[in-house]
Amino acid sequence: MTKMVLIMEYNGRNYHGFQLQASVPTIQGEIEKALTKLTGEKRRVMAASRTDAGVHARRQVVSFRTGSSLPPLTFTNGLNHYLPQDIAVKAAYRVADSFNVRRDAISREYSYYILNSPTRSPIWGDFSYQIAAHLDTETMNEVCQALIGEHDFASFASCIGGNIKNTTRHVFRAETERDGDMVIFNMVANSFLPHQVRNTVGSLTRVGLGRMTAGEFGNLLEAKKPAMAGPTAPAGGLYLIEINYPQPWERQ
Repeated sequence: MTKMVLIMEYNGRNYHGFQLQASVPTIQGEIEKALTKLTGEKRRVMAASRTDAGVHARRQVVSFRTGSSLPPLTFTNGLNHYLPQDIAVKAAYRVADSFNVRRDAISREYSYYILNSPTRSPIWGDFSYQIAAHLDTETMNEVCQALIGEHDFASFASCIGGNIKNTTRHVFRAETERDGDMVIFNMVANSFLPHQVRNTVGSLTRVGLGRMTAGEFGNLLEAKKPAMAGPTAPAGGLYLIEINYPQPWERQ
């Protein structure tokens, strides 16, 4: 038995998130079905970050154990043959059995896309959050700086289940940038609480629209009470961009 890692890209619009669920399509379910067709094995896969329903990924990282001796390139091409068109394997690697796709990650990067335009976009409509009124991105970016560092982000989580013992996270980068009509919020942290990025975007857009002051945004962070931030921005604008590890895959 060896351990494989897959670098994956997917359009999450038609799926109920990454994690396997009964009777509804999920990213994990599609990967596991494709693996069975390719290798004849029934294997569970693990993701570095469990994306929610409707959320997309540019470079999700997935691992599984296999008894197959197929080379990595065959895993890439074979799985892409069996996977739906909105899910793709970009690369495959064999890694040490001790490697853990979640615990060994040092940070996760997400981006959120806001179409800041009074008119809709047929191209970006399903893959961004449209806000017609002008957003003050300079003020939004200034407010973002309060998020950087180690903080208790409980106020930015929609809910905190019994499996979450600690709501402190370390944010390495938080910034807002504008590219024409597109406003992009980028956030890098060691890990994230449920809906943390989407609730952060919801509060930031209120700042950008002049409906919340920088002081009120700071108060949210200090309150440390679940579900205070928001409203939760739609899932379609959120993208998992990258999972970062201490060393390149070729050296794992």
